[in-house]
Amino acid sequence: MKKALLLIVCVGMLTAAAPVKDGYEVGDIATDFKLKNVDGKMISLADYKNAKGYIVIFDCNTCPYSKAYNERIIALDQKYSANGFPVITINANEGSGDSYDDMVRQAKKKSYKFPYLQDETQAIAKAYGATNTPHVFVLSKDLKVAYIGAIDDSPRNADGVTKRYVEDAVDALASGKTVPVTKTKAIGCGIKWKRV
Repeated sequence: MKKALLLIVCVGMLTAAAPVKDGYEVGDIATDFKLKNVDGKMISLADYKNAKGYIVIFDCNTCPYSKAYNERIIALDQKYSANGFPVITINANEGSGDSYDDMVRQAKKKSYKFPYLQDETQAIAKAYGATNTPHVFVLSKDLKVAYIGAIDDSPRNADGVTKRYVEDAVDALASGKTVPVTKTKAIGCGIKWKRV
């Protein structure tokens, strides 16, 4: 009886310790979404009929890391959107400085040519498993996750970049090669979640 009880307790502990999957892993198929852009239009990945893939970046207005990466995100859009890999940024943050009106002002100030979408319910950030700003998900044309993580290896200083993870992933996808690094740690501020 004691052995049976011990076995039940051990199995229960192992089950309780089993990790709960939060968000996507490399190789998963991502969910499309329909979110409000700063121009008032609803945008989804399906709108990009000629896309060869997607660079989805969870970002915000207020995080110092997001600010440091802002010009690099603009550069990614300039380099890849015309080649079939549009940049789509999503702000899921709750709180001061990240309201929809703040997003509109930021997009105008920085002359964004890419969508800056509001994830008001935070459902998309949760589905993807985004934790930080910025946090990148490079997707293939069929929405298969090819890369998750940081834009590059120098969060605070563009001059210090030695590894360009997103560029390497997109270049590999575009040429039909294997993505060299599929996952890195997203460095940035934690997403500001709504209090339940």
